Amino acid sequence: MADDQIMKRMVQNIVEDNKTFFFAEKSGGFKKILPALMKKGVDNLNISMFSEELKVGLLNSMGDEYVRRGNLNDAVKAYVLSGNTPRISDVGVEYEKLGQFSNAVETYKLANDHRRLHSLGKRCLEEGRYAEAIKAFKLINDVENLKKAGEECLAKEKLDYAFEVFSAINDKHKLIQLGDKCLLEKQFSYSLKAFELAQNREKLNEVGNECLKDGLLATALEAFTLSQNEMMIEFIRENFVAARQ
Repeated sequence: MADDQIMKRMVQNIVEDNKTFFFAEKSGGFKKILPALMKKGVDNLNISMFSEELKVGLLNSMGDEYVRRGNLNDAVKAYVLSGNTPRISDVGVEYEKLGQFSNAVETYKLANDHRRLHSLGKRCLEEGRYAEAIKAFKLINDVENLKKAGEECLAKEKLDYAFEVFSAINDKHKLIQLGDKCLLEKQFSYSLKAFELAQNREKLNEVGNECLKDGLLATALEAFTLSQNEMMIEFIRENFVAARQ
């Protein structure tokens, strides 16, 4: 409470000394209290007693200082509180320069900067950074580039990413391709998920039959349950499940 009162008095004194302080950069008024603000930290700051115009100015000054010091996380916080979306995007650019692409995606998301999300998504796709590329493209609903990313992931057997993409865009044809590939490689959990989302009972039965051949009774039962194959469900329960009891 004492710190807040001291800070308020400092600001009030600055205002009295220079009525144009908040609108003229040459006055350098913010610099007089900036050290106290930075010491307090943006998370612990209480400036509710000030006008909206003053709060925005203070927060923007803090954000600029955080950027200068390389504290991009707190810079984003300050700019979010001040509603300064252009500066939030600028921090995203700084994250890109540092190679922190996940943070850049999150920052552009906060700024609702579709242009930079698209650009960053394409860059990450070219560099094989599929997690960040997919996240960026999903945020702007870029189906074309999502499909391209999914196809690359499928070709390179990055199955988690491929599944994420094709399920997100609800591409049943690609989901079946993914399921077939997984079935050939006996990755039954992936094939089950893919065929279930594609709503393909025939393919689910294929998974069930393969699992039955390999003695994977629980997975076979799951596959036949998803395909609503009552005959095979009963067959497994009567001949295998019951026999174990």
